[in-house]
Formats: sequence, C-alpha cells, structure tokens
Amino acid sequence: MKKMDPTGTEEARAQHAALCYRTSARDGLWVLLITSRETRRWVVPKGWPMAGKTGAETAEREAWEEAGVKGRIKDEPLGFFSYDKVLADGSAQPCVVSLYPLEVARLSDEFPERDDRRRRWFRPRKAATRVAEPELRALLEGFASANLSDPGKGKA
Repeated sequence: MKKMDPTGTEEARAQHAALCYRTSARDGLWVLLITSRETRRWVVPKGWPMAGKTGAETAEREAWEEAGVKGRIKDEPLGFFSYDKVLADGSAQPCVVSLYPLEVARLSDEFPERDDRRRRWFRPRKAATRVAEPELRALLEGFASANLSDPGKGKA
C-alpha cells in the first residue's frame, strides 16, 4: 500500500544522486550524464537509500554501478530536486533526490550497468538543457559558476 500524506497525496521517497564532474585549467568544468534504462533520458546516477550507508556513500555507489565512476564525493549535498519515478506497474512514485558532487578520478569501461546505459560529458549549461527535471536543470546551471576550489567544505 502506498503511503499518503494528510492531504491524500502520495508521500515522496528519498533518493541519492551523484553529480559527477571533472575540471582542469585547460578544459574547464564538465559534468557526466548517463541515460536512464527504460526511457533513455539523460539523468545523473541515483538510487534508493542503502542500509548502513550515508546519502553520499549511496550516491558514490550508484555512480560506480551506473556510470563506472570512481572519485571523491562531498559529504554535503549540492542541493535537491524532485521527479516522478515511473514504476513497473505504470504508477508514478514522487521522489526527492539529494545531489552530491563527486569529482571524477577514474572512469572505468567495466562497470555493472555498462550494457544498459550510455554516458557522455557535457558542459554544465549544456547538460542543463538535456535533463527533464527543472530543479536538476537549475542545479546544473548554478554548478557552472560554483566554487569548486575547496572540496573539503561540502560546497560545490
């Protein structure tokens, strides 16, 4: 049975996501998007909370499984976005996603979901035009001008 809030609206479930990025003096800032399995939309790696793991640890695990990314993740989320996840029965589950910046150190060709997804690097503003979720779009647009110089502060 689905959980409803007092207004009769279905309660949103939490998810955790990684905003995988790389930066260099020569090439600037890039973010990695992947395709979803069913609709092939451009998305960020994300998933349901995992027992015994923090939100950042969950996002880091999803980045590996869905995109083959290894790197350094920040403990504090960059922000949050919402979307409706379409379930196997065709119903929609509202979700609120915590988005954690993850600086990519290595991108592997061998990872669990390599046959199910495509991945591609985009400039943050271009990535924003490729995602469907308005709040994620705003986070990507803001990420382009964010201060990435102090990864230990939890700011991105």
